[in-house]
Amino acid sequence: MLSLIEKAEEVVDQDSALRLQERIRKNQFTLDDFRDQLRAIRKMGPIEQVLGMLPGMGNLRQVSPEGVDGKALGRVEAIINSMTPQERRSHQLINGSRRKRIAKGSGTSVEEVNRVLKQFVQMQKMLKVVGGMQGGSGPRGMRKRMAALRSMMH
Repeated sequence: MLSLIEKAEEVVDQDSALRLQERIRKNQFTLDDFRDQLRAIRKMGPIEQVLGMLPGMGNLRQVSPEGVDGKALGRVEAIINSMTPQERRSHQLINGSRRKRIAKGSGTSVEEVNRVLKQFVQMQKMLKVVGGMQGGSGPRGMRKRMAALRSMMH
């Protein structure tokens, strides 16, 4: 876990992390922010290696013989890049015809666009819970946020 944190610190600059933290706190997390986070993860190295640094994820290959699809992050980024700036700021604008356009522009399917939007909404909900929690930044606040995350994952 420590090596993952060290690797993340190498990739993410402090100013952008603080801006993101403020956007999350204000519930203003957008698809642009989501894309930026994906880019940061990709900069950390192959996704299998990054996930392997997480506790309990080291044996990921045993679960799936082909491992984790690192190209999936590229497809998600292509989908987000195929959206207009207005759509990235407000995903609720994306109706059926816009989804078709985005899929065509990203070389993916409408189902993949739907999956990305669903993942984004789930992440927004999770960040809203974590970012909106009171309790400060000390150990107590961290314990509360971790407990909320665990309850969301189960």
